[in-house]
Amino acid sequence: MAQPLTMIGAKPAPEETQSCWSCGTMRATHFCEACGKVQPPAPVDYFAFFELPRKLNLDPAALDKDFYELSRKLHPDLNARAGSQEQQWSLQQSSMLNDAHRTLKDPVKRTQYLLKLEGVELEEQSKSATEQARASGQAKKQIVPPGLLEEVFELNMTLEELRTSKKMGEDDPALIEEVGRHKIELEEKYDALLRELQTDWKTWDALIDRGQGGETVSESEYRQALDKLVDVLNRRNYIRNLVRDVNEVLEG
Repeated sequence: MAQPLTMIGAKPAPEETQSCWSCGTMRATHFCEACGKVQPPAPVDYFAFFELPRKLNLDPAALDKDFYELSRKLHPDLNARAGSQEQQWSLQQSSMLNDAHRTLKDPVKRTQYLLKLEGVELEEQSKSATEQARASGQAKKQIVPPGLLEEVFELNMTLEELRTSKKMGEDDPALIEEVGRHKIELEEKYDALLRELQTDWKTWDALIDRGQGGETVSESEYRQALDKLVDVLNRRNYIRNLVRDVNEVLEG
């Protein structure tokens, strides 16, 4: 269950300290700093795994550095002579390390993951929505972003003309050129939406900083910031699907 929005600024790592199972000294999150033994995996999210706050702007180089340092400590090959339980912990820790690094390094996956932690699912683009559509035999519901209504209508008309032309064994250079122009425009919008997403990260991160600084941040402020992130991702996903449709017609 996601934390309440007003609790987002809480420490990412568990506050309670634990002792190393092997030597009894104070342990690090993933391994004991005293004896080097791998510790049982802690039930934490990917941000907490790297001891990061739930903020969207991060330093990729620093993330990579932490990843490689942890890899050297947690890699199963380094614990091949350990007991079976410690080997299992090493496998589990390494698997989570790889998943966390892969997710947090990718800007879109990182945003989607944070939204999921906060209980927000991009339903129209989600795997569950796809599976439900396949099971029912219906097309997955796609919501056209308001700003794209006119352009999508024009594009669909042009794509249908081109499909018909190809079925008849004819290639219409004018239609192909028009569809190609649409594709370029869509790809430019797709890239621009990543920049817009990164701008919205700043709004979210500022709220986290305020909350961690002791300032009261209302739930509505958090919700508005999340809604902006969802809106950009939905528009970007929709455009990605449009580009895929255009490529299928051009290559078909």
